[in-house]
Amino acid sequence: MTLTRNLPLVPSQSALLFIDVQNFSAHRQGAEFVDLPEAEFREKYEWFFDQLYSRVIPNMQSIQSACRNVGVEVMYTTIESLTLDGRDRSLDYKITGFNVAKGSWDGRVIDEIAPVGDEIVLPKSSSSVFVSTHIDYVLRNLGVRQLVISGLITDQCVESAIRDACDLGYLVTQVTDACLTYSQERHDNSLRTIQGYCRQVTSDELVEELHQAAR
Repeated sequence: MTLTRNLPLVPSQSALLFIDVQNFSAHRQGAEFVDLPEAEFREKYEWFFDQLYSRVIPNMQSIQSACRNVGVEVMYTTIESLTLDGRDRSLDYKITGFNVAKGSWDGRVIDEIAPVGDEIVLPKSSSSVFVSTHIDYVLRNLGVRQLVISGLITDQCVESAIRDACDLGYLVTQVTDACLTYSQERHDNSLRTIQGYCRQVTSDELVEELHQAAR
């Protein structure tokens, strides 16, 4: 038997994971942006927010709906400390200055793809969700073997999750147009860098694949 990453999803063995699509990092009033003067915000982040709200979030909504329709587990991870002062954060997050306090608005998934029912949300305090949460334990208990990844930031937390998931034995699918970073060049470079660890598909391709699986 030939081993390959290029296998269609089996819905009963699959989960969709949204990474850091939260108020802190995906909302103009999030703590990462709220104190920036408008001119500086536009210079640094106008392209990012234009892409996020015109294209990437609609793609996220599309794959979220398709996964829910066929019984693929939908999950989320957000940057959020276990404490108010962030003393439990990784050293990297302390140096960077990230502290999304426990229970804060910044730690919530954005309204556009908000969890419904008992969909699982795992707060993390490191770049990789596999380092600072028990997601591997949860996925194995759910019977997940194939992990679909979408989110922010393509060349940071998304890449970290893909590598760790791959090393832990999951077949990973990255939805290329449902991830985003701060420039097209960075996004494209990341996709090229990480392609050896995962299968890469567009949101339309994933939706069609799930539609076929439901027949």
